[in-house]
Amino acid sequence: MSKAGVLPDCYTLPIILKAVSQTFATGFGRQLHSVAIRVGLEYNEYCESGFISLYCKAGEFRNAHELFDKNPDRKLGSWNAIIAGLSQGGRAKEAINMFLELRKSGFFPDDVTMVSVTSACGSLGDLNLALQLHKLVFQVKTFEKSDVLTLNSLIDMYGKCGKMDLAYNVFSRMDQRNVSSWTSMIVGYAMHGHVNEALEFFQCMRDAGVRPNHVTFVGVLSACVHGGTVQGGRYYFHMMKNAYGIMPQLQHYGCMVDLLGRAGLFKEAREMIEEMPMKANSVVWGSLMGACEKYGNVKMGEWAAKHLQELEPWNDGVYVVLSNIYSSRGLWKEAERVREVMKGRKLAKIPGYSLATSSN
Repeated sequence: MSKAGVLPDCYTLPIILKAVSQTFATGFGRQLHSVAIRVGLEYNEYCESGFISLYCKAGEFRNAHELFDKNPDRKLGSWNAIIAGLSQGGRAKEAINMFLELRKSGFFPDDVTMVSVTSACGSLGDLNLALQLHKLVFQVKTFEKSDVLTLNSLIDMYGKCGKMDLAYNVFSRMDQRNVSSWTSMIVGYAMHGHVNEALEFFQCMRDAGVRPNHVTFVGVLSACVHGGTVQGGRYYFHMMKNAYGIMPQLQHYGCMVDLLGRAGLFKEAREMIEEMPMKANSVVWGSLMGACEKYGNVKMGEWAAKHLQELEPWNDGVYVVLSNIYSSRGLWKEAERVREVMKGRKLAKIPGYSLATSSN
């Protein structure tokens, strides 16, 4: 199209930007930004929000902020893009602050805004803010298809805040539920150690004819980890593969290694790691090391420590745990050797600290 000499318009650029975002082609996205400036579409509502989303997805929050701040006549779509980008990029506090700026600027949020803001609130675990946002959600309800998405975000928010009773209140009053509605409840219960509730919800989900996805099984397996139900973990792990054809991802393998390690089944845990189609990450090795510390398993602890040191040579925790494993078995020379390595590499255990929080 460009070679043919046809200039893009306000319909062309947003479509291309969506494709760029899906393929993470940020270099090409910057070239598109130059094109948008040249044809006078940089501050078009849909183009601007597309560029903001792209920069946030690429982790270039500074560029996203600059683009957003330059336009004095920004629309709600641009506010939604910057809030969503910050929330999804792990900048929950900034997303909430941006939402407060939106309100101060006289804008009224829509359901897209509220999904992003409730997600950010869940990340912060701020229950007081969650209750305020819940009221606002019902003020902006449109009762369209997106309504399910908004209510799901409320369930997720309350779950992350540890208020599963409030999450259930939202869930029970929903006219329509999808896989995310059920999954949010299961993950919430599992996250806070409500094992029976998580597994009962999963059974109810299946009875309702709703097909679980890979996130659902992360919640189910996490519940098994909290409950220490090895047999249940094996059962659901095989169900995921055989009954639903869902290939296990790193999170699922991580749950199983954690579950087996906590039960002292180190041979099976090692086999699980060695049979994984992907490389284990620091979370997997860390959970195995924690189990080795609990049971004083020196050989397996050394094996896990070696891999964890390769992944995170700066991580002082590896050396501390390994030293503890040696000490628990009376291997004082080995424990001292590890401490000397820490001193030589100038690694020191970060002292623990407490944060003051308001009580509710």
